[in-house]
Amino acid sequence: MTGVADATGLMAFWSDIDADYVLRFQEWHNCEHIPERVSIPGFLRGRRYRAEDGSPHFLMMYETQTPEVLSSDAYLAALNAPTEWTREALTHFRQPTRNIYRRLGATGVEGGFCAPWLTALRFNREGGMATSLVPGWLDAIAMAPEIGRVGLWAVDEAVSGIQTSERKIYGGGPGEQQFLLLIETRTPHDVWREALSAADAAVPPAAERQHASFGRYWLEMFHLAPRA
Repeated sequence: MTGVADATGLMAFWSDIDADYVLRFQEWHNCEHIPERVSIPGFLRGRRYRAEDGSPHFLMMYETQTPEVLSSDAYLAALNAPTEWTREALTHFRQPTRNIYRRLGATGVEGGFCAPWLTALRFNREGGMATSLVPGWLDAIAMAPEIGRVGLWAVDEAVSGIQTSERKIYGGGPGEQQFLLLIETRTPHDVWREALSAADAAVPPAAERQHASFGRYWLEMFHLAPRA
């Protein structure tokens, strides 16, 4: 059976939620939406994180066996037949950005519990990200103390742009950055900054990032797919 560490597909969704709807949003996401999504064949885990500060405040993620799961008939059927509760909830999303990603590389160990803190760095790089740079750069990040799993993902533009009934409700589209670096940590401290600086020094071409933005998040909830 494929484990979460083997996931090569990722859906990441950043959004603010209307302040007076946050509790209702959490109820919907915990009790209906994540359980529904992770029951779709090929889904491995759903997670929700909250930003330590700034906007967007929520980061919602689903890891899948392959990126193709996120354009499968089963997934698109769910996106095109939202429940009444989903229709209600999506009207309260603000500044949404949703992307489908394909994994370029990953290293490190998550540990015995879903990563409690997460740094998400989105960026572009002229000429793309050379595959020869990826392993050394990620290894250098993961070597730092308190760093767990580290993964680099690239946007699948064709799948990210698919129009669905859900997208028509919340109105958001893909973000402008092509790459997503996820650094999972076991501590709330900013250990990722030193780790990233060391990696950039070790593999200088990887530091050539453009239009970079980052968010620092803490885990609010996660849900594993049912065992087969």
